[in-house]
Amino acid sequence: MDYDYEPTVVPFPGFNASEDAAVLRGAMKGFGTDEQTIIDLLCSRSNQQRQEIAQAFKNELGRDVIDDLKSELGGKFEDVIVALMLTPDEYLCKQLHKAMEGMGTEESTLIEILCPKSNEEVHTLVAKYEEMYDRPLAEHLCSEVSGHFRRLMTLIITGVRDPAGSVDPDKAREQAEQLYEAGEGKLGTDEEVFNRIFAHASFAQLRLVFEEYKNITGRTIEQALNDEIGGELAEALGAIVECVQSPPAYFANRLHKAMAGAGTDDVTLIRIIVSRAEIDLGTIKQEYERIYNKTLFSAVSNETSGDYKKALVALLGEA
Repeated sequence: MDYDYEPTVVPFPGFNASEDAAVLRGAMKGFGTDEQTIIDLLCSRSNQQRQEIAQAFKNELGRDVIDDLKSELGGKFEDVIVALMLTPDEYLCKQLHKAMEGMGTEESTLIEILCPKSNEEVHTLVAKYEEMYDRPLAEHLCSEVSGHFRRLMTLIITGVRDPAGSVDPDKAREQAEQLYEAGEGKLGTDEEVFNRIFAHASFAQLRLVFEEYKNITGRTIEQALNDEIGGELAEALGAIVECVQSPPAYFANRLHKAMAGAGTDDVTLIRIIVSRAEIDLGTIKQEYERIYNKTLFSAVSNETSGDYKKALVALLGEA
């Protein structure tokens, strides 16, 4: 199944980096800050355009735009705006690093950033991570997680997945049988078989494998995972299943979870909206409304306030 990847942020027509840099500086100069101008400007420019604004800010005004923004803004609003000013890879690497630093590890963040990615995307992140932190991502991750979950994530970081779109229907039936024999077809579970197939097969191949699994067993792969596997490994394999079926639906579910119940997981809310805005946030909005019968726009509006809300809503585009 192919999806139309619809962004909500596209390059601004008639863009002029020098003019934008001057407007941005004007919004921060003197007494008080013009937050609305900052939102209107940065939320309607592509990341590439924002990088050019940052460069103009440095060359023409002799200032670091991120330093200036940090000194003028605060709280979650600052988090959104600074996230917009980083390159996509820098931003996600910072998020990965934050998820592993200090006490405890945020496995869900590692899963959300790494499991939906293609080999090429993972390769770029791995290179950027080592450049930024002078430490291989795989080595840092291995020091923070363990067991079969560590093995799966290491395979994903190593980039062993078959090329996108590569399929072999005969092999799909074999792989479905292997999954059955490693899980529901035996006492106990052989997680290594699940890891190997889920990390190596292309998403297109996995789609066939999951269909074959249902044909062979009469049960869905999700039912099998729920019964056979637990903990972070189950969450990671489940994320891969969701992304094989529909990445936008996966992110819609992640957004819903971030806003459900008491309190809001603002870090996840910001990360998904910022990092998917130029990829498929428009499609994620459609999936959110289809699954939850309300707009993402209204959900975000109810959970946030002030300039923070204005910035997120600007990135979401029309309701």
